[in-house]
Amino acid sequence: MLLYQFHELTRSWMAPLTYWADANARAFSASGSWLSAMPGAERIAAANELLYRVGKDYEKPAFDIHSIEWEGEVYPVVEKKVVSKPFCNLLRFKRYTDDAGTIGEMRGQPPVLIVAPLSGHHATLLRDTVRTMLRDHKVYITDWVDARMVPKEVGEFTLDDYVGYIQDFIRHIGAQDLHVMSVCQPTVPVLAAVSLMAARGEVVPRSLVMMGGPIDTRESPTSVNNLATQKPHWWFEHNVIHPVPQNYPGAGRRVYPGFLQHTGFMAMNPERHFMSHWDFYQDLIKGDLEDAESHRRFYDEYNAVLDMPAEYYLDTIRVVFQEHLLPRGLWDVAGERVKPSAIRDTALFTIEGELDDISGLGQTRAAHKLCTGIAADRQQHLTVKGAGHYGIFSGRRWREQVYPRVRDFIAANVAGGNVPAKPKAPPARRAAKKPVAKTSTAKPARKRAVRR
Repeated sequence: MLLYQFHELTRSWMAPLTYWADANARAFSASGSWLSAMPGAERIAAANELLYRVGKDYEKPAFDIHSIEWEGEVYPVVEKKVVSKPFCNLLRFKRYTDDAGTIGEMRGQPPVLIVAPLSGHHATLLRDTVRTMLRDHKVYITDWVDARMVPKEVGEFTLDDYVGYIQDFIRHIGAQDLHVMSVCQPTVPVLAAVSLMAARGEVVPRSLVMMGGPIDTRESPTSVNNLATQKPHWWFEHNVIHPVPQNYPGAGRRVYPGFLQHTGFMAMNPERHFMSHWDFYQDLIKGDLEDAESHRRFYDEYNAVLDMPAEYYLDTIRVVFQEHLLPRGLWDVAGERVKPSAIRDTALFTIEGELDDISGLGQTRAAHKLCTGIAADRQQHLTVKGAGHYGIFSGRRWREQVYPRVRDFIAANVAGGNVPAKPKAPPARRAAKKPVAKTSTAKPARKRAVRR
């Protein structure tokens, strides 16, 4: 039970070495430093930066989405917290313009709630997802709070509470015109949340887009699934759950620590990570700054992890991976049976990566077998060839193959319509301009900002 405390003590001991390595890396690489002219300075600088990055503490990254390009013009974007709960914040990314025509177009675009996973990494892992969706949608996202920052007095957070949070967020935004996209782990609680709302006769979202999630882990089980089934439930509670140390606001809260999750991530592909760090070292020596910066960006995100509440984590292990209660029709949330067959007014789109080693092929598609109340012509599935787990929501395949299908599916299921989406004609004032497919962080033009 002292593992978390020992981890914190070790990091404290390493801190001076980490700061020293960072200072050395800068001193031996700075163009104005006499040390950079010494023989072997490149290798010394590279070795010290590698040591620094291995030993440093990685804080939660920022979304860093300040503008988007849309139809050839740049529009400012402001991140706003619209709902604040102890374990999660609901964020809205608002686009701004002073052009009346553009305001009208943006107002007519559908709202989308992106439910980010609470499974180790921060919601910023979906930065590319958010940035791309902002082209044609009003975008909201769940931003889960690191459990070590939540005071113990707030109480527990269970999988049932997670489902309740999703329902609250849907009601806050307004389900009538809403489309919900769940990525990985939240496909299960999102399906439960909408199923319960439908069974009660509540207004439900227009569509559900479910990407790479463990709806039924009996289909094509992966190494992640196998670990959960090979160990008994008590093993997880006694081996991976630890109290938060006294130096955090959540002191005493039982959590699945982020550093243990990170160790598990690295252990899945140790050779790949070792070679990535070796290539980073070689790039620094060669002066390949572009590839080195790409490495920094990836691991700044990948190494930033959060603690998960113990109750939620253990519930997920039992309900999703060990007892398969959702696909077996035996899951009760706060005393109510989860019945996906009750969903009738929500379209369903499932997406899987051909090479996904976290949620195997068929695990997400299993949602179609459960949602028997949805008409067949309102259900779609996409298997992305050559894509792994992250490729279906981030990167080139996401932007070029997946997003166009998601955009068209949402457009075909806007309020009042279940018809194929028509190609969008550019407004007359921009008819001569070619639409820009990529996003940009360029500084927006100075305009009088009107929000939308």
